[in-house]
Amino acid sequence: MRDPMPRVIIKLGGGLITDKSQYKHLKAECIEAVVPIIKDIIDSGHSVIVIHGAGSFGHIESRKWGLADGCNPDIEAEQDEAVTKVRSDMLELNHHVISVFEAQGIDTESLPPRNWAKGVGISFGGDLAAFIRSPSDAIPITFGDVVDIPGEQKFGILSGDHIMVRMGIELPDVIACLFLLGDADGLMDGPPWEPGATLIEQWIAADAIRASHDSDTDVTGGILLKAECASMIASSVEQVWLLNGHKPKRMLEVVLEGETVGTKILN
Repeated sequence: MRDPMPRVIIKLGGGLITDKSQYKHLKAECIEAVVPIIKDIIDSGHSVIVIHGAGSFGHIESRKWGLADGCNPDIEAEQDEAVTKVRSDMLELNHHVISVFEAQGIDTESLPPRNWAKGVGISFGGDLAAFIRSPSDAIPITFGDVVDIPGEQKFGILSGDHIMVRMGIELPDVIACLFLLGDADGLMDGPPWEPGATLIEQWIAADAIRASHDSDTDVTGGILLKAECASMIASSVEQVWLLNGHKPKRMLEVVLEGETVGTKILN
């Protein structure tokens, strides 16, 4: 058995905790299944950081008003309203997530990116010091969000996957970064709904993947972005995995044993 890992960063995908095709459709049962396993990870002596996606609480309205592309002078007033709405919806989703942790007796602190980050992509500006905590501290929870961008663009979408990259590379003692998916066991050699699609057990960035990205509902890149981000993290973190969020015990298997069913991302 492997030595315990001091810091674990977990991304709850938006497609796991919401139905991305229906506006603000929460999949509470999925959150409720994942959180007890996160508690097991904490109880085994690990510091945990949780990032969750926006899912249908963020992507649908962001797509409708082009928020990922920044300010459009032709519809600036409508976009300003949409920014306010998406930020409110994201706080609502975040509250749902936090309430499940609280029901399990886990202290949390919400850290919305709009309050500590500016800019988008992996080069966003922001101090990550508030996320460095011991296992006995309240666990920090953040999420993909609409953030301010200096200049004419005014705003944009900071993906939770890009937050994962920065935390995985820059925070101390991170040995596991786990991306929980809502529709597959990990990276597949084709779209997961296609007959015959099989799991890719190990993946490096040089390997091509045939994946699907639904630009009608996802404004931040879907599985392709996750694979790219996971590959960047793997240069600094030993255990980087894409896992089936419907099989949450696999998180604990990675943390305690370093092996499970899923896709391990190699450097």
